[in-house]
Amino acid sequence: MRSSLLDLPPLDPLRGFVAAARHLSFTRAADELCLTQSAVSRQVQTLEAALGEPLFVRGVRSLQLSAEGERLAAAAEGWLAEYGRLAEAMRRPGARPVTVTAAIGIAALWLVPRLRDFQRRHPEAEVRIDASNRMKDLAREDIDLALRYCADRDAPPEAIKLFGETVLPVGHPSIAAGLELNAETLPRLTLLEYDEPGFPWLGWEHWLAAIGLDGVRPRARIAFSHYDQLIHAASAGQGLAIGRAVLVDPLIEDGRLMPVGTRQMAVPGRGFWLVPAPGPQRPEVERFATWVVSSARTGKATEGM
Repeated sequence: MRSSLLDLPPLDPLRGFVAAARHLSFTRAADELCLTQSAVSRQVQTLEAALGEPLFVRGVRSLQLSAEGERLAAAAEGWLAEYGRLAEAMRRPGARPVTVTAAIGIAALWLVPRLRDFQRRHPEAEVRIDASNRMKDLAREDIDLALRYCADRDAPPEAIKLFGETVLPVGHPSIAAGLELNAETLPRLTLLEYDEPGFPWLGWEHWLAAIGLDGVRPRARIAFSHYDQLIHAASAGQGLAIGRAVLVDPLIEDGRLMPVGTRQMAVPGRGFWLVPAPGPQRPEVERFATWVVSSARTGKATEGM
């Protein structure tokens, strides 16, 4: 039976193509790879011949990716980066680091502030945090654990629920101290919005409608595409935010944020989960997973469990 490996296009020219796609220049790609410009050009031509598609649109003094070139460049960058990381881990003596992926907001506001405790308990451990809002394939991308926020029904069977979701309005004490949200105060306030579709409970429209202020306009709104940036802006006194209790509790405890009023809203059927990669876990991964679960259980924000 013919091996599918024999049907793959040549792999070595991928390096030349990726470098040229990155720089949009054969000359700069050659400098990066310590090759001649003509060698990189031949690599790209070899790949184009094998694929039957032009990967670049060549001008007199310009080089642009074709539509097919853009597709290949996006995929090949990821392939080669993962290959490089795997090769580095295999070459390096000693234990591989525990690789944990998490959404940027969870990583910045919950995981990273607690890492000092893990390092104190396990000073010999190596940890790599892969903060990304893209859902990673744990097995294919060589990731040990994931911290994920999702609907309970979407959590994989092997996942461990860390905590549920509860939201509340928060702001810097200089704004939030003694503040009551009502038709008189709202027009004087700036609201910080999480500009991400699919999370209406993290938006002000949802909260204002719940407290009967949906017809009242604030002084201004500022939108953020990353939740951690929104919370940092709130702690800097730039406006009020809808806080996720589990992520803002540490900031409330150290005085950088303050709840506005006493009302909180639970978000039913959603939560934060620890997801292990399939297959047996290395001892260091098990230790990190145990620490994450313990940290979640001893934290304040465990509503909705």
